[in-house]
Amino acid sequence: MSFPAWLELIASGLITGGIYALVALGLNLQYGLMRILNIAHGEFLMVGAFLTWMVQTQFGLTPLLMIPVSFALLMVLGLAVHWLCFRRLTATSPNLDVFEARGLMVAFGLMFLVQNLISYTWGGDLRGYDYLTDPVVVPLPGGQAQFAANKLLVFALALAFAGALIALLRMTLLGKAVRALMQSSTGAQLVGIDTRRLHPLMFGIGLGLSGVAGCLLSMAYTISPSMGEPYTVTALIVITLGGFGSMGGALAGGLLLGVIEAIGMHFTNPSLKALLSYVVFIGVLLLRPEGLFARKTRKA
Repeated sequence: MSFPAWLELIASGLITGGIYALVALGLNLQYGLMRILNIAHGEFLMVGAFLTWMVQTQFGLTPLLMIPVSFALLMVLGLAVHWLCFRRLTATSPNLDVFEARGLMVAFGLMFLVQNLISYTWGGDLRGYDYLTDPVVVPLPGGQAQFAANKLLVFALALAFAGALIALLRMTLLGKAVRALMQSSTGAQLVGIDTRRLHPLMFGIGLGLSGVAGCLLSMAYTISPSMGEPYTVTALIVITLGGFGSMGGALAGGLLLGVIEAIGMHFTNPSLKALLSYVVFIGVLLLRPEGLFARKTRKA
């Protein structure tokens, strides 16, 4: 393969990996902070994608306008879901293990509820629209590389949102409170951190990021009511790669998995995409269960 061909292949993987990272960051925030394994996370991504598709096809508005709208709508929806479902579970569960099990069952119900609601509203057909489909040609030694403009924009925006969340968690007082809760819920409450306000806010931000990811996906790919579940599974793989609770690890893990999939599919078969992901997933669990990018704690 020539250098431009390799560059196109790696860029394709990074673009996909940027979406993976954005989805995984929202799910990692929910699980790392509240121990809510929200397997319906991908379904809310699908809601953001369909809302963007509807606005673009019916009103002709640029999907860029739907990015803040999708974030806000899905964040409000996340606050409502947390208040209606998980707040009650927190109050009635005798311990964390019971809460995780009950939360998982609730998330299963939400997954099927949202998926069937979207299917009933818009049908089960593939949907899509054209947006910035002209190629961007980059001259290089040995030839030239071509990239779809919409996919480059998707990658840039995904990195921007991922970087903004990581900066929020590392540089603000709110972020310090979140990181304290991830390390020790009891210790954080002892120093006065209000979990009753922080938990629903972070759950809402997590779903807001899924809405943004869905909006970005609709700009470059076809969408369907069944698109959410594979992204949830991929987000779990990314979180495993990066380490549970590690936001920087989720970003690096998403980009790495995207590149691995792109190279693997090129040299094998596109139908083996899921197999490649699961092989990586199982390998990391067996060889480095704490994650590839998690910091090892020093023994005293």
